[in-house]
Amino acid sequence: MASERQIAANRRNARRSTGARSSDGKGRASRNAYRYGLSSSATANVERTKRIERLARKIAGKATGAVILEYARAAAQAELDLAQIRRIKVALIERMFVFGEFQAPQAFKATSEDKRLLKALDRGGVILPNPADATMPAAEPERLAEAVRRALPELSKLDRYERRAAVVRERSVRSIIG
Repeated sequence: MASERQIAANRRNARRSTGARSSDGKGRASRNAYRYGLSSSATANVERTKRIERLARKIAGKATGAVILEYARAAAQAELDLAQIRRIKVALIERMFVFGEFQAPQAFKATSEDKRLLKALDRGGVILPNPADATMPAAEPERLAEAVRRALPELSKLDRYERRAAVVRERSVRSIIG
């Protein structure tokens, strides 16, 4: 049982931890899952639904009860979500490794530059811009370390989704085991 002092402290902390307050902040926060492709429901994609069902059948084993199958489906969906989140994390690090930033640098700022490129292609003298950020180290181990360091803010945002999926998976498996 929590004491009055603990309850008061929890309430004070809750007032400070309410998330985004401005409309801009709320808008950004509402687009986080969409940004990473994690906002779609399990039934949005037919192939994903089939994969969830196959995995759920493996998790449930020989059990045929509707409740156990539902828990198995929840565990399967969470497992696929975890795999997707991990693929996204790897892709973010790889993108940072190559470009030094998440957005690929724009090669040309204007249509006239596009025309010059096409003319240069015709002449055979093309010099394409280097896609790598000049501030990124050239040696591979240092470059990878710098890519991970630069990707950390985005990776930490994905951590919330990963933790949520792990909790759902663990609860579902515990419910199946009983």
